[in-house]
Amino acid sequence: MNNTKTGLRSGFTLVELLIVIAILGTLAVVVLVALNPAQQLARTRDAGRVSTVTQLGRAAEAFATNRNGVYPAENATWISGTTAAPGLQNSGEIATVPAAIAYSIAGVTACTTNVQNGVCYNATTAGGGGPIVVFARLESQANNSRCTTAGQVAYVVYSSADGRGGTVCAAAEPTPGTQTFLP
Repeated sequence: MNNTKTGLRSGFTLVELLIVIAILGTLAVVVLVALNPAQQLARTRDAGRVSTVTQLGRAAEAFATNRNGVYPAENATWISGTTAAPGLQNSGEIATVPAAIAYSIAGVTACTTNVQNGVCYNATTAGGGGPIVVFARLESQANNSRCTTAGQVAYVVYSSADGRGGTVCAAAEPTPGTQTFLP
């Protein structure tokens, strides 16, 4: 009788199984980091902010066109308006006030200048003198990582001085005048 082991080996060794598990674990981590659900939601919300700010900026331009260059007054109801201080909605420039902007990434807060529903507004003069900026803070890491200077964060800005909207990096909230938009 021959005691040597001959024949085909079936199955995997423990070392082979551990290597396969390590590779799958590494791939899972890479995929989860690349598809971070919180960042995906932040990018989606940022896309909505870009659209909202651009639409409100254009509505503010139309408001000024109909009022000999006078923009909405700086106040907390610049979008909806009041009888004493007409806004974009009650003047007919927009049909409804956009939904409030929500922020969920830790450490990211909304802007603070004449804010209504998370969108901020700043005119050259409090009574609505131009130029104006409409802006909101962007929260996704993808947008904020485009700001390469320390202390700066990303804002989506509509500037009447530039006649356009886009992303701006700034250490403080944007003010009326020419903006430096990211490419």
